Amino acid sequence: MPCRGGARMDVKDVRNRAGQLLSLDGKVAIVTGAASGIGHGIAARLAEMGCAVAVLDKNLEGGMETAAEIARDGGRAMAIPCDVRLRSDCREAVNRAVAAYGRIDILCNNAGIVLRKDVLALEEEEWDAVLDVTLKSAYLLSREVIPHMIRNGGGAIVNTGSGWALKGGPKAVSYCAAKGGLLNLTRAMAIDHGKDNIRVNCVCPGDIDTPMLASECRQLGENPEQFMKEAASRPLSRVGTPGDVANAVLFLVSEMSTWITGAHLVVDGGGLA
Repeated sequence: MPCRGGARMDVKDVRNRAGQLLSLDGKVAIVTGAASGIGHGIAARLAEMGCAVAVLDKNLEGGMETAAEIARDGGRAMAIPCDVRLRSDCREAVNRAVAAYGRIDILCNNAGIVLRKDVLALEEEEWDAVLDVTLKSAYLLSREVIPHMIRNGGGAIVNTGSGWALKGGPKAVSYCAAKGGLLNLTRAMAIDHGKDNIRVNCVCPGDIDTPMLASECRQLGENPEQFMKEAASRPLSRVGTPGDVANAVLFLVSEMSTWITGAHLVVDGGGLA
């Protein structure tokens, strides 16, 4: 393989360099909503690449299962119970992660809930719940984590958006509002904290085979299995997996993307194409 200056780089050297760019050895990550679904996939992938992971979720039992799975595979993880709607819980969780691992390099704001209702059917407390878990939580965790990143010389934040952060969807007003807000929060934070060497990006999944997607189907009175078959009509002919999203997150937090911030990466099998 020719290089600048006429030298040739051995294929093995290229592969080693690629591995180094994706390696997260020595890094520490916090992943919210990591008891299942996309969060579980992200936590497992980051740990696989050498990162110590603090698994945050209100569902402590599920979080412990995620951490145990990572440990069985040779990684490092700890489960921390956290109601991401509460400033006190977020602060305690971050403090526990720092006490255990000494630093925080990566924050993945992944927690979210969806209620499939239009404005007329949605109750005020339901609106508040979706916005608090999905959007406010990113503010609360970022507020606690960014000072640690600044002290470490930088870091990477990835917010889990949605295809519906970019366009509207039926009977999902609170979810669309929360994810749209999360995308623009990403851009604003990238502007504010670029000077601190903190990159902030957003991954926007389409339909992913998770318990949340199955819950959406039930809310709408649809059969999850039938929905999966119909959703496979997109260009890549399948619904996504948590691993598909996790790979995109890995790219955004790794040395592969050191000049990318304030961006969104759509991971939807071509659904928005």
